[in-house]
Amino acid sequence: MGNLGCGCPGSMARVIERNEDAVAVTGVTAAAVKASSELRQWPVQLHLVPPTAPYFKDAELLLCADCVGFAMGELHAELLKGKALAIACPKLDDTGPYLEKLAQIIRFNNTPKVTVAIMEVPCCRGLQLLAAEAIQKSGREVALETVIIGIDGSRRK
Repeated sequence: MGNLGCGCPGSMARVIERNEDAVAVTGVTAAAVKASSELRQWPVQLHLVPPTAPYFKDAELLLCADCVGFAMGELHAELLKGKALAIACPKLDDTGPYLEKLAQIIRFNNTPKVTVAIMEVPCCRGLQLLAAEAIQKSGREVALETVIIGIDGSRRK
């Protein structure tokens, strides 16, 4: 992966090849499969969610980079189900207010776990660091899991 010389290597334009025949092998076309939404609340953007919203009470939090929802086709079934959601972009958003807001969500709502879903590009790591700092600032011991998604939508280790 090369650097364009003008910024983040995650900004490099890439084409993701898909094997359309892979779905046909099972005898089910992509058009015939309809995924269910697991979204439990609105709004979802971290700038807009109120820290004391009822959907955060006792809920695991999925802090998700904006691009993950577009790259990962199974986001709802694999990551979102049963969790409260906040989305953000650590590269493009003004993340200054995010630290205190996340700390408040964790502190006031008995959050048992925070899962951070980020893309494999370097600029996304800021969301993982923000979550870890917010947990520390909340004064609570909370489990933190990071899930890294490749630009092709697959989970990375």
